[in-house]
Amino acid sequence: MSNEYDVAIVGYGPAGLVLASALGKAGHQVVVFERWPGLYGLPRLTHIDGETARIIASVGDIDHALRDALPVDHFRFFNGEGEQLVELDWRGTSAGFPAHISMYQPDIEDAVDAGARASGNVEVDQGWSVVDIRPHDGGVDVTARPWSQSRTGQWSHADEERTITASYLVGADGANSFVRATLGIERSDNGVDDRWLNIDTERLRDLPEHFSRTTQFCIPERGHMFMPIGRSRQRFELAVLPGEDHAAFEDPAFAWRWLDETHGLGPEDVRILRQVVYTFQGRIAERWREGRVLLAGDAAHTTPPYMGQGACSGMRDGITLAWKLDLVLRGLAGGALLDTYEAERRPHATAITEISTALGKVANTHDPAEAAARDEAFRTGNVPPPPPFPTLVAGVVHHDAAGEVSPLAGTLTPHGVVRHGDREGLFDDILGRGFNLVAATRPALGPADAAFLDKLDVVTASLDEVEDVDGTYAAWLAENGVEAFLGRPDHHLYWAGALADLPAALAQLRDRLAWTVA
Repeated sequence: MSNEYDVAIVGYGPAGLVLASALGKAGHQVVVFERWPGLYGLPRLTHIDGETARIIASVGDIDHALRDALPVDHFRFFNGEGEQLVELDWRGTSAGFPAHISMYQPDIEDAVDAGARASGNVEVDQGWSVVDIRPHDGGVDVTARPWSQSRTGQWSHADEERTITASYLVGADGANSFVRATLGIERSDNGVDDRWLNIDTERLRDLPEHFSRTTQFCIPERGHMFMPIGRSRQRFELAVLPGEDHAAFEDPAFAWRWLDETHGLGPEDVRILRQVVYTFQGRIAERWREGRVLLAGDAAHTTPPYMGQGACSGMRDGITLAWKLDLVLRGLAGGALLDTYEAERRPHATAITEISTALGKVANTHDPAEAAARDEAFRTGNVPPPPPFPTLVAGVVHHDAAGEVSPLAGTLTPHGVVRHGDREGLFDDILGRGFNLVAATRPALGPADAAFLDKLDVVTASLDEVEDVDGTYAAWLAENGVEAFLGRPDHHLYWAGALADLPAALAQLRDRLAWTVA
């Protein structure tokens, strides 16, 4: 049976955008159904990290995406007396970009959307709501209807109906996912139920310098915070306490009064772009795959915003799922490879959700006595430091003889500036994206291993043939005492070690990919 599309995607937020563009660039036929008639156009997401920037660069025009971006160095938490409780050090670089970046989400979505459409393989149907999905052995039937707004402002499905068949369906349709609900998949709930008023503004003139730093004020009476949205915009947030009517907080008069009283800002300083109360939650879907249907982004995991990682996690889902679907659709890997998607992404997203939840408890302590105890615990050093950022702990990462994840496997690969011929730039831009094998000297491989790398489209680079302009790769190899590493298309490390161990690492990679080619 020949399906009309390789992959159908429901939802066109950060996860769906990245997935659609990556699959389209790989040559697969993709259809997207998004109930809203256009891209959102406002900044829900305001922060990405260097890893996410590298993902965006792989699926869209990174210069456009970051055209108003601002590197950020710290995220600070203060109590009501002005004492610093927590400081997250965000300085440095990661994956070839600033480690943490404040940016304007519509620029990113425009860039990735343009990349998806330019592939010529992605059909984007905006203003269409999926009303039925029917998985079967050969694929998934997806029925959608136009989603229109009536004169009274109510949204409803129009009479027109369209049904398509795709080999796989990905539900990237948000926290209230229709796809997840249709499959009957429940979610675990970590108990977060915080409400905050979001006031997004455009800067009309230069603001005091302290507004360029992301700062949280953990005041029991009513916490609040501010952060830049790139260079041109500013976000303010404040807690809506239990029992308070959120409608009063969405009155523009309230926002102007609060901005004046709290920050001394008025209409001559900023223009309000959006004023809305959000409920923050932390929930993880019980399973992320059911046959030919998979979940991604907020449909699979919702994360409180206190680390600025929710949409970053969704884009990680998109790029990881894309390369795995690509290998399966090309007949190079068996369907079992798709089971490793949840095995890899669930622990990673869950860890981020738990760290974000813990930071949220710091920000949302409303009882004065509890806040005083919190402050004293920080003051005396009785609060453990935040756990390290998660890495991959399962799936397509190299394991040692004892079955444990090998050293460095699952971390991020280095990404630096190289020169090859007369071209100079970041590795991805000069040598290509996908799997990459970087070694101090060109490895000598047998015919079977060479054919495997060729079929897998591995970009191979040796430092005796490619100039390591800023020394990123030589330093990384030396620091870790290895001669080579093999990176994945989502920029996680599969393996690092001695060149003599590379054939065995490749043999294990075949197994972990469920490789089907002799």
